[in-house]
Amino acid sequence: MYQIAKNKLNELYGAISAKEDLFLPVQKAGQTNYGLWTEEAVVDIDTLKTVKSGKDCFFPQSEVLYKSRYEGGKVSIDPAELQNQPFVVFGMRACDVRAVKVLDQVFLTDPVDTYYAARREHGTIVSLACKEPDETCFCKNFDVDAAEPGADVETWFVGDVLYWKSLTEKGEALTAQVKEALADSFTEAAAEGEKKVEEQQAAIRAIIEKLPLSHLDLSRFKPENTMELFDSPLWEDLYKPCLACGTCTFVCPTCQCYDIRDFDGGKAGIQHYRCWDSCMYSDFTMMAHGNMRTSQLQRFRQRFMHKLVYYPANNDGMYSCVGCGRCVSKCPSSLNIVKVIKKLGGEGNE
Repeated sequence: MYQIAKNKLNELYGAISAKEDLFLPVQKAGQTNYGLWTEEAVVDIDTLKTVKSGKDCFFPQSEVLYKSRYEGGKVSIDPAELQNQPFVVFGMRACDVRAVKVLDQVFLTDPVDTYYAARREHGTIVSLACKEPDETCFCKNFDVDAAEPGADVETWFVGDVLYWKSLTEKGEALTAQVKEALADSFTEAAAEGEKKVEEQQAAIRAIIEKLPLSHLDLSRFKPENTMELFDSPLWEDLYKPCLACGTCTFVCPTCQCYDIRDFDGGKAGIQHYRCWDSCMYSDFTMMAHGNMRTSQLQRFRQRFMHKLVYYPANNDGMYSCVGCGRCVSKCPSSLNIVKVIKKLGGEGNE
């Protein structure tokens, strides 16, 4: 385990960005999201939750897949270049680290998504433990440990010191890179430092135990209950406040729905790109014969059945929700997955 003083973090960022692109929480237009680090960037590493997660670094909101052009009676197709340069995503919380594992199950399973796979191959994740989880957090329900976030490197802030522990080969390589560049300020932590980290981990877990949403009952969300849950009359009451705005899907770190569209650039050719889409929209999965889900109730039900039933049934029990709480805080109708769990989950929610 290594340590570095908090007032030396800009030196750490500089050492990383000297060889790799560095993405971390930065303030822009009054919001904190992941962005490319520069010396002028307003870094907000202490923010508990960025508006969107670091998902963008691996699965961008919009990306060109290939370009095509018709010229001289011939069609030319130019695929987009795959990610081929290393980069670092710094400061991801435990829930967002788990969310990347959820995405891995989708995009790295045959057929492998080569665009996503290239980013995962070249990306190194440095996680950050949640010093003060808040009342919208409910990650514990999904076996996410905010005190031990995992990834390639995991870090903790204890007072004015950042403690750093590498966990993978990528993490070891990054550690060696910054250790060489910051020999005077990036030093090995003494046993006392490791003890401080353990004490903070215990304090974080104690906070989580007391949070109002940390003990939800998920016992009814099992494959054998699929049809019972699907046909439940409770969906009729649950969906009504939904505005179908899609906010929950766009701030969710695990949502992976996308559409593929074309942009006609005239003589420059056509750009074929994919962009995030939402299962809450009426034109999602629109086909020649129309949409398979013709009502908002059906679309609302699909979103939460996928998170809590369909995905875990096909991924060894791993839920497609990580309890980050973004939908809890961002939904304009105060409607979120917690309310669904409380209504449809086990008796422990009553």
